[in-house]
Amino acid sequence: MIFAHGIPFFHYAVADKAADRYAMIHLVETGLASQEEIVAAFACSRPTLFRARRSYSEGGMAALVPKKTGPKQGRKINKAMERRLVGLKKKGLSNDAIGCRLGVKGDTVRKALKRLGLCEPRACQDNLALEPSEDGGGAGEKGDVEAAYESGKGLAESGAEAGEAEQVSNDRNPLDRCVDRAMARLGLLQDAAPLFENATNVGRAGVLLAIPALVESGIFHVAKEVYGSLGASFYGLRTTVLMLLLMALLRIKYPESLKEYSAVELGRLLGLDRALEMKTLRRKLDCLACRKKAVIFGRQLSTIRVQRRQGSVGFLYADGHVRVYNGKRKLAKAYVTKRRLAMPATTDYWVNDQEGDPVFVVTAPANEGLAKMLPELLAEARSVIGDQRPLTVVFDRGGWSPKLFLKLMDQGFDMITYRKGKVEPIERECFSLLSEQIEGKRIEYWLYESRVGFLDGKLSLGQITRLNPSGHQTHIVTSRQDLSPVTIAYRMFERWRQENFFKYMTEEYALDALIDYDIEEDDLERLVPNPRRKEINVERKQLKAEIKEIERCYGLEAIHNEESRRRTMRGFKIANSNLTKKIENLEQKEVELKAVYKQTPAKIPLKYRFDTEDKLYRLKREKKHLSDVFKMVAYQAETDLLALIRPHYARADDEGRTLIQTAFMSSGDTEVTETELRIKLNPLSSPHRSKAIKVLCARLNAMRTVFPGSKLRLVYDVKDQDDVSQNPGVCQEF
Repeated sequence: MIFAHGIPFFHYAVADKAADRYAMIHLVETGLASQEEIVAAFACSRPTLFRARRSYSEGGMAALVPKKTGPKQGRKINKAMERRLVGLKKKGLSNDAIGCRLGVKGDTVRKALKRLGLCEPRACQDNLALEPSEDGGGAGEKGDVEAAYESGKGLAESGAEAGEAEQVSNDRNPLDRCVDRAMARLGLLQDAAPLFENATNVGRAGVLLAIPALVESGIFHVAKEVYGSLGASFYGLRTTVLMLLLMALLRIKYPESLKEYSAVELGRLLGLDRALEMKTLRRKLDCLACRKKAVIFGRQLSTIRVQRRQGSVGFLYADGHVRVYNGKRKLAKAYVTKRRLAMPATTDYWVNDQEGDPVFVVTAPANEGLAKMLPELLAEARSVIGDQRPLTVVFDRGGWSPKLFLKLMDQGFDMITYRKGKVEPIERECFSLLSEQIEGKRIEYWLYESRVGFLDGKLSLGQITRLNPSGHQTHIVTSRQDLSPVTIAYRMFERWRQENFFKYMTEEYALDALIDYDIEEDDLERLVPNPRRKEINVERKQLKAEIKEIERCYGLEAIHNEESRRRTMRGFKIANSNLTKKIENLEQKEVELKAVYKQTPAKIPLKYRFDTEDKLYRLKREKKHLSDVFKMVAYQAETDLLALIRPHYARADDEGRTLIQTAFMSSGDTEVTETELRIKLNPLSSPHRSKAIKVLCARLNAMRTVFPGSKLRLVYDVKDQDDVSQNPGVCQEF
């Protein structure tokens, strides 16, 4: 029975769940009770109330009746079928062929193989049977297909590889690539050649401004050298790489986000009738990830980048970036500075040049600290940069370790970092105002220079102390003796360029986004901190707290001791012997625990750290590392374009990247000749911004870049405002 203000409103059986839900809905909608009161009175949650109201509004009273529960359908693949499935797979049968024999679908076979740990990423040849939504309709007219087949067959018989042969399209209509798709199905095409058309108001045509910078990065050449080919496919390696780069530049942050964009419009930027859709793109990434060459791929790109920017690698910034994991699996934890607590996460360590641009990234095996990862980072930097020049690495207090500094200096590395720990303040009279011209800017600091020693005099470093306007003193230590104090302080404080890079990449490129949700079991032989040592420390801490408490009581007894009763210390000790014995017993236990602590190993293998039912996992890194490489190259392309317009745009340092991003999103016209692909962009929101992009177009035209996979030289231009006013159909970017 339910009463409201003393008046009975509802009466129903306890087991009648539908009436119970209806009573809650009626009380809320009539205003007799608030949602909070209903949740408290009916002992339910707010989502339960929301679901009940939604069900009632959609289906009435009948929707509130609980559905009948019953046994769920059994798994289609039982143990016997699993054994037969494995045997057929070992014979080399495809998933569809196995499914036909077992009477199930090919996807069911694939999921069963994945559950058994036998599933590999789909072979590139599986992509030949493309979906109608991605490949268009039929195979075109019979005569065109037969002619293309004969030409492709003759090429294959002559022994020429498709990756080395000239890419020529067998289609004539850029909006209908049915012949090339048929060739891909027949295994005679490894990548569709770009085919453009004359068009007006092509959406996001401005992103093609980045093509010269992407070609200069060498990513297409390196991708072909490292990965070779994806096999017979309409969307080959070059198209896949270009698609991923354009996605990053257009801020399409996830493969799933492709659902929100027109595949036809994106395809016009690639020279295809349709761009890759989400499922196809994920399959291509699987094909690349299964070869496990992302590290080699990134290292070769970094080497090319360093060769082009020799003047920017004199100082390297090293720091870690924590990617928080919010899934259900149990991952190793890392300290998250923003939230000030340890959370399941993966730590990536980035090395940036002195301009703040990324050079390479390394994923820590188990969220190790910067001090432990520095040797590996510097070894990677040496392999990328070479031995011909000294390296100076700049990092924060996370890498503080005098023993490590001594080791790095013996290997020929220099370092600049903040000093960790308490330092005696320096008198204000010791500081001097020093200034210097660095990178076209006048830099002034109040500094004090001295020498400090560590490790009993084995390590001697220079210390630069800066006096801030607030009176705070910042201490910097370095092994460089040939640099001025202003230069050392400037390079240390410019470490925020790397922090700005992390922030920009997180917001604009979704650096923390997971590209791969698969996990793998962590290395069982990896050494981890021994939990027993932590338990011993907790026990010792409790014992010390008890000893202090008893000592406090002992002191109070001494203060309030009545000398008329106990005039000597001997008498006082006899009277309080129970407290003395407690202190002695606790101190003895603390000594024993200290001895046990010293005998307990600091680290043990992971397999002894957890029970068999409580394992640690880690995210698979290959696909994530691959996506980070593409995002890094896209960011570097933005940097190169920004460098071209910096002398011609007054606010380049403040809003230069915003201008470049706006230019990428702008629409324009395309015109195709026998040797050129002309791209004429619509004006931007203001004349001075359009002028800056027009200067950029002139600089890019001088590079005479050819669109990847074709013979068309890219020619850029920006329309004049008069041309736009005469053509009202042209849209401006505001």
